[in-house]
Amino acid sequence: MAHIDLGNELPGIRGPMAYSPETAKPLNALAEVLLHDDNNTLSRGEREMIGAYVSSLNDCFYCQNVHGSMAQHYFACDMQTIDGIKKDYQSAAISEKLKALLSIAGSVQKGGKNVTAEQIKTARALGATDKEIHDTVLIAAAFCMFNRYVDGLGTWARPDRQLYVERAVWRADEGYADIDLYK
Repeated sequence: MAHIDLGNELPGIRGPMAYSPETAKPLNALAEVLLHDDNNTLSRGEREMIGAYVSSLNDCFYCQNVHGSMAQHYFACDMQTIDGIKKDYQSAAISEKLKALLSIAGSVQKGGKNVTAEQIKTARALGATDKEIHDTVLIAAAFCMFNRYVDGLGTWARPDRQLYVERAVWRADEGYADIDLYK
């Protein structure tokens, strides 16, 4: 049960968003631009992986499974692969550039001032553009906010991870803007 009466039984971020549609709209618009927009040189899978990774560091079950499922969908892999990336991205079979960006995202999760000039230099040397570094920092910062929104209100999450995997196909098509929270 959520810490406040949300007036609905929706899981995760959907409950607070239905409770406060005036704040849901800009939050969903931000998620759309950061994660779903095609005008980005990072793939949707890479961006979702950054969100899932930060959510795992924040121990937000709902967000790491929603966005981990999205990354799994885009990467055409299984959830065990995504779990492996979240647990030890340095040993994962992902690009060196994504590893460098996940390093930056992990530093942002601890606090923005934890990002180092060396991390930025490494990411650039591995092919990351300034826009990709910018977007990584913004995705990580936004997910810290989203995770705290979900967990700070004590929302609940469906424990069956397969449900998140099944919804990922639909969410990949629909995106995040103008979400019907009751679907």
